[in-house]
Amino acid sequence: MFMGRRMTLTPTETPMSIDLELHEELPQDDAYFDEGPSRERSFDAKLLEEPLTLLPSRPPLTMAREETVKSAMHAMRKRHRGCVLVTDDGSLQSPLVGIFTERDVLLKIIDSGRNPADVPLSDVMTSEPESLPIDAKLAWALNMMSVGGFRHLPVTDERGWPAFILSVRDIVEFLVESFPAEILNLPPDFAREKSLPRDGA
Repeated sequence: MFMGRRMTLTPTETPMSIDLELHEELPQDDAYFDEGPSRERSFDAKLLEEPLTLLPSRPPLTMAREETVKSAMHAMRKRHRGCVLVTDDGSLQSPLVGIFTERDVLLKIIDSGRNPADVPLSDVMTSEPESLPIDAKLAWALNMMSVGGFRHLPVTDERGWPAFILSVRDIVEFLVESFPAEILNLPPDFAREKSLPRDGA
């Protein structure tokens, strides 16, 4: 049983002042009361409510459906893009009608042995692709990429015209910019224990 000293209040003392005095005298568990360094910032769910317009993005590469796959591949390589958005007249001032990606090159052209110079985009593009409105939130983009397995998402304005293309890389860059200290300041060895050398081949 803890035997504390008996206190008699003086006219100038209050129960609060006595309590503070006792608190200073009682032994404390340093590990429990030590505040320590402030906790590092954790992921803020509010980021998911950010509009897509805040994310880094580039104007989409657009072509008409009559263009050949060879032309699309050349444009994608020249401008370092992973997809082409297909519109009615091949411009940004036209409704989105399809998307052609680097995955289509592998699965629909190379694997099938077709000559890309002879294949129009209309034959191999994904018609009426999934897209997001320009005022959509980041959570919607993550949902569609996760559920649909998309690496590129077209973002359209109220007329259905392409505004920009959102890629997985764009989202990664946004997260890195939001948490630079937590992501960029990691140790180079990823905190892994170095493997012991093995004998033999």
